[in-house]
Amino acid sequence: MREYEQEVREQYEIEIKSTRRTRGAFFCIGNADTEVFLMKETLASEKRAALLYLTLNRLEKTGKLKVDAPVFSRDGKLIVAARDGTRYMMKKWYSGRECDMKKEQELLLAAEKLGILHTHLKWQEPTAGELETLRCKYAVRSEDAAVSESGAVSENAAVSGNGAVSEKKEKEPVPQQQFPEEEFQVCPPAARSPLDEMLRHNREMKKVRSFIRKRVVKNEFEALYLKHFEAMYEKACAITAAMEQSGCMQIYEKNVAENRMMHGDYNYHNILILPGDTAITNFEHMRIGIQVQDLYYFLRKAMEKYRWKQKLGVGIIRAYERQRRLEPGEWEYLGLQLAYPEKFWKTASSYCRSNKAWLPEKSVEKLELAVNQEEEKTNFLKTIFGIHL
Repeated sequence: MREYEQEVREQYEIEIKSTRRTRGAFFCIGNADTEVFLMKETLASEKRAALLYLTLNRLEKTGKLKVDAPVFSRDGKLIVAARDGTRYMMKKWYSGRECDMKKEQELLLAAEKLGILHTHLKWQEPTAGELETLRCKYAVRSEDAAVSESGAVSENAAVSGNGAVSEKKEKEPVPQQQFPEEEFQVCPPAARSPLDEMLRHNREMKKVRSFIRKRVVKNEFEALYLKHFEAMYEKACAITAAMEQSGCMQIYEKNVAENRMMHGDYNYHNILILPGDTAITNFEHMRIGIQVQDLYYFLRKAMEKYRWKQKLGVGIIRAYERQRRLEPGEWEYLGLQLAYPEKFWKTASSYCRSNKAWLPEKSVEKLELAVNQEEEKTNFLKTIFGIHL
């Protein structure tokens, strides 16, 4: 840990006996081996940090979820900047490992934990009691910081030749910071509607095709994309039309009206397997929207890994429903989202933004996977959701 990163760490009232660097972060181990924190680089605003603190502490208080709630620094900040301008957030962490996609039982545990999360994940204005608790914590930390900054009495005292102690001129008192109550009352943003999202993806697929057509010499990826574009685009338009005629927009409007929130990035990287429990981390993409979008994202990733294995797919949905039953409209939404050629669009969109002078082999593999799994995916959707493509 470099000197200025050490200075950031020391701004927290946490006794750390060892640190270990990971990508863009530091694991900080406390005096007890079970006391673990993560000091992570962040681009989050102070308002986003306040939202995370308030929401994640509420989830912890249910007693049913372990999450990575942010920690206040000594001077009442949730984000601390290093001398080089890098901003860090200290978060509660856990001694565990990432969910293993090769272990079906862990996927089922993760799906069930997602059902619990969605039962409790909802935005509401902070109560008077919550604001008072936050105000007290903030005031204590601000006072501590002011004392530290103004110096102890011994620093202001001078000893004369006869041994008498005389006071130097007092330093100017450091003004106590005002509690930023408005930061804890900002409603999180809402996700785009599913219809708007699909229409945007359709436009991007056409733009990628236009871009590739203009290239005189086409590489392997571009030739493969053009070969399968018509079939995939036709399917995308059909699913978009079905989404428009379905009740999915009502589901979206209901979720937004009820301030239901989604994790926003629920994948195996953000699920920690602990001894006898599971922790959910990295809520930075949390927002108001259709909660079952999290289940769709997690299920799609698992099905792509297992080549749309129907037994596992049904198991994941049932595990989720052990904690939260899907509404009829949500079931339809889940099926239509899975039917959309998301991987084909995403791979093409990522390629279009990349350096075309160098073709990553992984890009071709991902596009081939999206095309080759279509038959298995079609059978899955027909059997489980009754969707005929």
